[in-house]
Amino acid sequence: MSESLSIEQARKLVLLSQKLPTARQSGAAAKATLSAIEHLGYIQIDAISVIERAHHHTLWNRNPRYKSAHLDQLLADKQVFEYWSHAAAYLPMRDYRFSLVRKQALSTGKMKHWFTVDEAMMKMVLKRIESEGPLMARDFEHKGDKIGEWKTRPAKRALEVLFMQGDLMVPRRSNFHKVYDLTERVLPDNVDTTPPEPEEYARYLIWRYLRANGLGRPAEMAYLLKNTKPLVATTLEDMVSSGELQTVRVDGDSYYAMPESLKLLSKPLARSKLKILSPFDNLVIQRKRMQALFGFDYLIECYVPEAKRKYGYFCLPILWDGMLVARMDCKVDRDNALLLIQNLALESSVSGNEAFLGAFEKELQRFLKFNNCEDFRLLKTSPAKVKRIVQKRRQQN
Repeated sequence: MSESLSIEQARKLVLLSQKLPTARQSGAAAKATLSAIEHLGYIQIDAISVIERAHHHTLWNRNPRYKSAHLDQLLADKQVFEYWSHAAAYLPMRDYRFSLVRKQALSTGKMKHWFTVDEAMMKMVLKRIESEGPLMARDFEHKGDKIGEWKTRPAKRALEVLFMQGDLMVPRRSNFHKVYDLTERVLPDNVDTTPPEPEEYARYLIWRYLRANGLGRPAEMAYLLKNTKPLVATTLEDMVSSGELQTVRVDGDSYYAMPESLKLLSKPLARSKLKILSPFDNLVIQRKRMQALFGFDYLIECYVPEAKRKYGYFCLPILWDGMLVARMDCKVDRDNALLLIQNLALESSVSGNEAFLGAFEKELQRFLKFNNCEDFRLLKTSPAKVKRIVQKRRQQN
């Protein structure tokens, strides 16, 4: 069975599945954080700290009561763990067994690690952690030169190989530095460690993606997961044949969706609420998808040479009225508790929209508090007239 959705319906389905904007919540705040991680399937970790780091930012946008201590507690309680999704991420502990696919591929040599395997160094590292307990890379003294493309110390490279192939886990971080321990000392006693069969793994990827994203295509479900797209595509066809999934046409393109997810379209979308998103937010991480569904041409320019940047080093996508309508390049001056908005670039659809500016100003106050800032300074806008409008509105308020 196939169904056609308008592009507006498709966007609504995606946003409701992503839980953006956030609906009213009840219960314990830390439980809401765990619920967000389990629903989305992963939260990407990133080291860039010009504002609050991406994993905290993404969770804050799903849980208004979020505190960074929630992640520490969930790790300590062994309800989430750190590993690789399409990138470094926090994952629900209930999904641990599905991380074994990559771990086994790396440990058996079917998948190549980005670091060279140094068996002697790995043996030494494991022996020390076994006898001394959890250690960080800095606990392994190295006076020589760093080596390799990323200029990494040999012990750090060994730690990462052991982590990626499953011998070590990260029970916590200290000042954002990984603390490594033996996997058997970190895993809960009741966790399922049975490796999934290939079809079961494909089904997991499909269900996880569609639950969090509403609709999707094979390449999106296998995003940056080597050698999985053919199996995912075959499994999708089987699931359509069995009635578990259905195909959906959007603006001439074919997607897959869970029949029950389409019921979300009967629910309202809080269009007046604005959200300032992380560049690594689950909603926007796949750029081609955002272009196709939201008409938003977005690129994280921190990886682009400065001379070629169009919007700025760390531009944050802005969601409003069911659309991605602006970008805000900013950084925190922590010494002065000041948010520096270096560039606020609006799409033409909202450049003079009073309702948008009102929603932006309201959410900006929340964003300041989230980043431990007391005030902001707006340096540049596009179009330029927006800066004058914002400053005038600020004086009036």
